[in-house]
Amino acid sequence: MNDLSARRPLKSRSASWATGLSRALLRLGATPNQVSVASSVFALMAAALMIYGAPLIGGVLAWLLAAVCIQMRLVCNLMDGMLAVEGGLKTPNGDLYNEFPDRVSDMVILAALGHADGSPAGVALGWMAASGALMTACVRMHGASLLGTHDFRGPMAKPHRMALATVACIAMAGLAFALTPLPLLRWVLGLMVVGIAVTIYRRLSALSAALRLRQTKPE
Repeated sequence: MNDLSARRPLKSRSASWATGLSRALLRLGATPNQVSVASSVFALMAAALMIYGAPLIGGVLAWLLAAVCIQMRLVCNLMDGMLAVEGGLKTPNGDLYNEFPDRVSDMVILAALGHADGSPAGVALGWMAASGALMTACVRMHGASLLGTHDFRGPMAKPHRMALATVACIAMAGLAFALTPLPLLRWVLGLMVVGIAVTIYRRLSALSAALRLRQTKPE
């Protein structure tokens, strides 16, 4: 039987800091499902900082903390899998916890970038990026249900989206420090939407080709 819980190939999984952190979490008694939920908590914190942080703590600090929260979301995504597989804590509903919080995190971070821009175009682009992120996951999971393997190809898969969002937050902190207003978030979200569209097209094309190839193979 094919393993539909295949993980995204990540070089960071073998890094010393990652193995050390996973051991520390094991000693603390953390479970993979708890860490998966924590990833969405960090995403919500990032979204709140983007939209509401500047008036409360200043734009520079708010955007830098948002970037940190996005990266902490990714660390949680890495740790939940390591606790489940390497730590031997895999649960029957682990795949559910692995997927659903990720979709929530994608949606709130990308939509928040649009709302932080504040313009009608920025808000629309933010929700287009959020919807597109859900579609990339939908295509990947549907492909896994048909072929038994996950297609993580980009150019705007989750790690690429979050890297771009992190860079955008850091750049926004720089603009806030320099008191230079630029429609940076609209540019970033526009680039992200185009990249997501290309990603969906590439995954659908690969899935279609794989299904045709499977049909032509002799039994």
